[in-house]
Amino acid sequence: MLQAHKISYAHKKVPILDSIDVTINYGELLVIVGPNGAGKSTLLSFLANEIKGEKDAIHFKKKTFTNWNPKDLSKHKAKFSQQNSNDIPLSVKDVVMMGRYPYFNSNPHPEDITATEHAMQETDILNMQHRDYNSLSGGEKQRVHLARVLTQLDNDVMHKLVFLDEPLNNLDVSHQHKILNTLKKFTERGNTAVVVLHDLNLAAQFADSVLLMQKGKIVAHDIPDQVFTREIISKVYNFPCTICANPVNNNPIIIFGT
Repeated sequence: MLQAHKISYAHKKVPILDSIDVTINYGELLVIVGPNGAGKSTLLSFLANEIKGEKDAIHFKKKTFTNWNPKDLSKHKAKFSQQNSNDIPLSVKDVVMMGRYPYFNSNPHPEDITATEHAMQETDILNMQHRDYNSLSGGEKQRVHLARVLTQLDNDVMHKLVFLDEPLNNLDVSHQHKILNTLKKFTERGNTAVVVLHDLNLAAQFADSVLLMQKGKIVAHDIPDQVFTREIISKVYNFPCTICANPVNNNPIIIFGT
């Protein structure tokens, strides 16, 4: 679905990404992990075409982003960012409806209303749709913006791509798992999700593949069993760890400490 070749990026002469090659497949849930400052969010923004780099460095569905019509592109890919405005004088439903803006000019169609309601149900905010967005807690606001991104990609386009930068911040355990299960169902329909996470155990449980970064470089990119080893994780995070098998599904569990 997406290929990036030799991505490098520096901010104020400080190198952040160093000659990265990455291929992301159809129907894949790829999780990007790594220590603070590894370049995870920058890589995600670069892949999502929010940071301009070398021309033709990234191909999405075999086309460079410059060859996409912007309105068409918004129906094929979407991005959830860490930073969202805390002051939006709208109801929850109206904020989620913003994800449907590529589909109508002035008044939403019935399918836009249906998509909005479905996304709110998936993120467990349907019961607060008429509340003032500014009255919500941090975790509730997080789920509103997740619903907005999901409703943007509720269409008949085949093979959609969503980028999510730390979407589980401020969420309790139940909602963390609900969101990741929603993403898993999304990818099982042939779509692709690229997610930045800090929780290595959630990455091990849900990811089809894991991309581990350190200091702007890819240390490992493989299935969770191959990335989450004691040697690799202890070295990258500079902290001892133990790896054991999850008794439920045999996925690796990372326990930090001696």
